Amino acid sequence: MRIAVFASGNGSNFQALADYLSKKGLESSIDWLFCDQLEAYVLKRATALSVPADCFSPKEFDSKKEYEEAILHKLKEKKIDLIVLAGYMRIIGPVLLENYDKRIINIHPSLLPAFPGLHGIRDAFEAGVKETGVTIHYIDQGVDTGPIIRQEKVRIEQEDTFDSLEEKIHRVEHRIYPEVISEIIENGGYLK
Repeated sequence: MRIAVFASGNGSNFQALADYLSKKGLESSIDWLFCDQLEAYVLKRATALSVPADCFSPKEFDSKKEYEEAILHKLKEKKIDLIVLAGYMRIIGPVLLENYDKRIINIHPSLLPAFPGLHGIRDAFEAGVKETGVTIHYIDQGVDTGPIIRQEKVRIEQEDTFDSLEEKIHRVEHRIYPEVISEIIENGGYLK
């Protein structure tokens, strides 16, 4: 199975997935990184891991459709089977959804449907809830609304700060995202 990772920033989930797949010795590895931010650190991670990468911004295109068509062209060129979103800060549109139905996976730092959107960790922390967590789900046309694959709770302790909670969430992400992607690979591309 050929895998692409889409990322916009630091790339810690990209790194965790690459390390896990390498350690597990699976035939699948990350075959392509797509990034929409030229200065993103994930591009350096890809270079260090010898993962081919491309980076272009939607601003270079007249429409979101043209932007996604350019991405789709690359995906087809590289024969990608599965797209893993790892901190990709854009909403996936119809061009990619129609061509990769049930083959785009996302990770979100809350127990969806609670706290969807860009600031799941902050929103949970500021709401004063006792627990939050991590959700891995398929992408659909909504924002953080696709079918849930796996969730894991993270308790918010009284002494937690925003930073300590963020660190706890990232530890869980780095553990369970690679596990789920590995299960998807082993099951031929889909988990119910």
